[in-house]
Amino acid sequence: MSEAVRSGIAAGVDVATQGVRVACVDERGRTVASAAVALPPPRRPAPGWAEQDARAWWPAAAEALRRATGALGPDRGRIVAVAAATTSGTVVLADSAGEPVGPALLYDDRRAAVEAERAQELGRERWEALGLRIGPSFTIAKLAWLARRGALVGVAHAWGESDLVVARLLGEPPPTDWSHALKSGYDLLRREWPSEVYEALGVPARLLPRVQPPASLAGRVCAAAARETGLPEGCEVRLGMTDGCAAQLAGGAVSPGRFVSVLGTTLVIKGATRELVRDPAGVVYSHLHPDGWWLPGGASNTGGEALAARYAGADLAALDRAAAARGPAACLSYPLVRSGERFPFLAPTAEGFVVGEPVDEVEAYRAALEGVAFLERLAYDHLSALGASPEGPIATAGGASRSRVWNRIRATVLGRPLAVPASPTSAFGAALLAAAGTMHENLTAAAAAMVEIREEVAPEEREEAALRESYARFVEELRGRGWLGGTAVREPATSAI
Repeated sequence: MSEAVRSGIAAGVDVATQGVRVACVDERGRTVASAAVALPPPRRPAPGWAEQDARAWWPAAAEALRRATGALGPDRGRIVAVAAATTSGTVVLADSAGEPVGPALLYDDRRAAVEAERAQELGRERWEALGLRIGPSFTIAKLAWLARRGALVGVAHAWGESDLVVARLLGEPPPTDWSHALKSGYDLLRREWPSEVYEALGVPARLLPRVQPPASLAGRVCAAAARETGLPEGCEVRLGMTDGCAAQLAGGAVSPGRFVSVLGTTLVIKGATRELVRDPAGVVYSHLHPDGWWLPGGASNTGGEALAARYAGADLAALDRAAAARGPAACLSYPLVRSGERFPFLAPTAEGFVVGEPVDEVEAYRAALEGVAFLERLAYDHLSALGASPEGPIATAGGASRSRVWNRIRATVLGRPLAVPASPTSAFGAALLAAAGTMHENLTAAAAAMVEIREEVAPEEREEAALRESYARFVEELRGRGWLGGTAVREPATSAI
């Protein structure tokens, strides 16, 4: 290894909607300890609303860290840094002591539709330069909604999940990173908060934390946090990125032309480009890589949730085998569980559908797998039309990437191989961010040394023609329902790889 590499362990914390996961990873990318702790399920008190008790975040994170560091035994003293990755767009208000005030509004809460339109108009010049469209799920819109209801009176901080966790690790109010700050409206070009927009929305600028690059030093673990977590007192706290970006890093999609599909509860697609990608449709937005690249992508409302909702408790491995034996479905499925789609097209009224009658449960299952793959293909077609075409295999991450059958269907629909990393998780990606600047020179070097590709899944030639025809029908069905504009159906690019 290079003399610039420092031996040690990096801890990555992923605070997701359902629970907290921790991965402790050495300088070569080997996971040496891990743990997970559940969180209370979200509350959905009204259509489009999603809330969670933010007071549960730190106890769960501390417990997960304590379990992981406990598993390390004496080696816990080798932990050099910790970083956190959390959902994008989640916000909680906190008092001067850093205690949550009221419930957190989660990433998929869409109650602030009116405020989003106003914020979009107020900052139109900034957003157009960034290629950003402010949506109801954005933090800036939610803060405006809270301001209109007087909920900001007496509040000291407007934090995301990562901010609260980092605050507990440091024992003081933290900086935030420009990845988690994106949906709060942070201007990545000017490197500043849009203070004029916040002022017009009635949101005091004092609530917003200072902003630093991801992977930069936020501070050091305080004595109280060390006692709660088992982390060494004084070890570095590095700033993280959103969970989607962290999973992208875990997939190795760090340099320009590399892309990753994160197939978890939802489908998130992200890649790296040299130039900022601007999308007139407003469904693609770009994060900023700490090493200077742009990270365009988007998040669908469709994904593994489609299977979790319908096939809870089922033997998915058996269904996978049956679906593989069955071959392409005759029917079409758009397995959207809730109302509304946000990527690769924006359709607030979209609903899931099945066209044609499945002959049995196996065909219904196979059609659902294909439907998510079609949506993934449509997303890459849209990105390619914007000038952000992937090069080489597409990495895949997220829990659903464990299904080799689904990966084969997806590779066939995409017309290119899928690369399956050994550790395709947001917690591993957060560990990469903790390793950047500590065990490795920067994030690009950390990913090169620590990300291992376990296998490549090639397209199934015998199914290409049938799936290409089904994809064209799928796109026409979306157009016929008025949800999709002129997105082109592109031919698979297998021969170009």
